Amino acid sequence: MSPELVAVFLGYAVPMVISPGPGNTVLALSGARFGLKGTGPFWLGFEIGNVLLCLLYGLGFGALLLQYPQSHKVMLWAGAAYVLYLAWGFFRSAAPGKKAQTVERMGMVSGIVAVLLNVKIHSMVAVMFAQFLRPDRALGPQVAVLTGAFLLVGIVCHFPWIYGGQVILGRFTSDQSLRIQGFVFGGLMVAVAVYMVLG
Repeated sequence: MSPELVAVFLGYAVPMVISPGPGNTVLALSGARFGLKGTGPFWLGFEIGNVLLCLLYGLGFGALLLQYPQSHKVMLWAGAAYVLYLAWGFFRSAAPGKKAQTVERMGMVSGIVAVLLNVKIHSMVAVMFAQFLRPDRALGPQVAVLTGAFLLVGIVCHFPWIYGGQVILGRFTSDQSLRIQGFVFGGLMVAVAVYMVLG
């Protein structure tokens, strides 16, 4: 990539990846509840999911989806259902008579699923390849470079969300604080699901 193309790529990718959305909201909430270390497996899965999407779209998956426009709706509803499932975990952790700390950490598989069912990320990756793939050059090396660049942008842009969640809310660790967080985070996840469907 030439320096000019790198600048254009970063001008596209950084604002798209760092902007608020379902994925970054989940990363921030996980950071707040489990800290940077505890969020590590979910974050790793999230970035693996991004790489998988890049490879799929870079190698032609987007064209397949265009043949089945109803797949967009299916993905949208599946993504919202998954976010509601995550919300349920937070609500359960806030239930009376249960230790608030027992909320389940989201692992690597959850991170991958969160990306694969996130329509915003699908759109972002599809547009990236539509804009930056050159038809006059070999496909494989271009897909590899764009995927690697998107991965680096993702790591750099997702870190502040996780760390910010940890710094801002991670200091509230009493049972009562964790219960309140469970209700608030669950409510935010429900709002994210509604936004995914209606936004």
